[in-house]
Amino acid sequence: MNVTMKLSDFDYPFDRSLIAQRPPARRGGSRLLVLDRENGAMRHGRFPDLLEELTPDDLLVVNQTRVWPARVIGKKVSTGGVVELLFLHAVPPSADCWRVVAKGQLRDGQRIAFPDGHHVDVVASEGEGRWQVRLNGQGDLASWLARVGHIPVPPYITRSGSAAEDRLDRRRYQTVYASVPGSVAAPTAGLHFSAAQLRRLDARKIPIAKLTLHIGVGTFQPIRCEEIGQHRMAAEYAEVDAAVGGAIAATRRRGGRVVAVGTSTVRALESAVDGTGNGGRVRSFRGWTDLFITPGYRFGVVDALVTNFHLPKSSLLCLVSAFAGRERLLAAYRAAAASGYRFYSYGDAMFIRRGGV
Repeated sequence: MNVTMKLSDFDYPFDRSLIAQRPPARRGGSRLLVLDRENGAMRHGRFPDLLEELTPDDLLVVNQTRVWPARVIGKKVSTGGVVELLFLHAVPPSADCWRVVAKGQLRDGQRIAFPDGHHVDVVASEGEGRWQVRLNGQGDLASWLARVGHIPVPPYITRSGSAAEDRLDRRRYQTVYASVPGSVAAPTAGLHFSAAQLRRLDARKIPIAKLTLHIGVGTFQPIRCEEIGQHRMAAEYAEVDAAVGGAIAATRRRGGRVVAVGTSTVRALESAVDGTGNGGRVRSFRGWTDLFITPGYRFGVVDALVTNFHLPKSSLLCLVSAFAGRERLLAAYRAAAASGYRFYSYGDAMFIRRGGV
């Protein structure tokens, strides 16, 4: 059962200069704060130290979603005004009708043209900047977006938007194991893992299981309700197959821990769990989840968490507070800020687990 808490309980003073505007020079070169969720003890290190925190009995679970270049800039044919569209997902039953978020004023029936000669027609408003549009001749949307789209980095990353930066984001705002296109935001805890680090995990025989949760724009939407229990998460599509459930069951049998990489992995796993409490059985799951995890939530399967540092008053901060304890987590955030950690998507990492630090 969720505890009644106020949005102000999840605020913290923050210096915006700590927001990482670019990834570290080398993937995996970020810092790591290890936090004990039982007593709040902390230790500072580097992300490669995570390898020493894991054993072959554990299971690392990652989100294999791939960020697609879903941000496209066009012009309204009627006025010439610039509009930016962020493509989210198709609206059944028509494969040509897509839900988008628009930056700029639109109206039903309007046509938006793009530099490559293609266009979309505005079908209907869904409110709060969301619209349905109909494609016209783009063919396979993923291929079209790969040619004309831009990676939709978060709004707090404020840079010039140059072609060089777009090329950087296409490479680094993506996990090395991303394979299933569909997200408009990266599962950022996974950005820290390099190919070399994955090889070291394999050499240590630390198993990895993969699931999919396509991250939508809801990950950046602020909570506007003062009582957080009134907030409704935007639904996101997830797939957890039987192999993940089997790997978790095997982990339980050998006494290991289920280590989730990122809050999206937590939400997917907890959406697929039968029962509550440590040892819950993960079933196959394919569908939409709007699970909102706040303090008082009883985790069914996740034992440890790799995560980044999240925005104040965000659903992500609520989830990590539920896992680590709000006071312990905010104390860790204060320590990280005082030590100059980099925050948010391209920032440094935390490892939250139970046991002496």
